[in-house]
Formats: sequence, structure tokens, C-alpha cells
Amino acid sequence: MKRLLALIATVAALALTAGAALAQALNAEGEVRRIDAANGKVTLKHGPIANLQLPAMTLVFKVTDPSMLNQIKAGDNVRFAADKINGQYTITAIQPK
Repeated sequence: MKRLLALIATVAALALTAGAALAQALNAEGEVRRIDAANGKVTLKHGPIANLQLPAMTLVFKVTDPSMLNQIKAGDNVRFAADKINGQYTITAIQPK
């Protein structure tokens, strides 16, 4: 029983840590303008993205995992993480606000 409780506590702590890490990783905000699921792309009107040295603008991003597009829709305000992968601006994580 003690082992089970210790395991549950460890899993809960890891989940909280992962959630906090994701919240920190989602360092940009924007509004979904268009989703192109067939091509794995999303158009965002976003604020500045410091790690990419991008000012606020509207930009088309690829997504690393097209299933991410299932959790958002046009008009949603979102938090996201982006990087430049193979020369293309790419969303690596996204979630509605």
C-alpha cells in the first residue's frame, strides 16, 4: 500500500512538472485565422515571438503533429510554442487559452 501511494505521488508530481514546463514552453500568443489540415498548416495572427525574433504579424506555420489542429478552430485565442525547423516556422505545441 505504501508503494502504491508513493507511486501515485510520484506520478502526480511528474504530471504537475510536465504541465508547468508546457506552460513555460508556450511562450507566444495569437489568434487562429485559418486551419489547413490537409497540409498541416495554421495561420495565426500573433504577438512577438522572442525566440524567433519575430514581431507581431500574421503568419502561416507548419505543425509538427497535424493532430494538434484538432484541438483548435478559427477564431480561437491560443498559446503556442514555435521554432524554425528545416527553414520553416513550425508550431511545436499549441493550446486554446
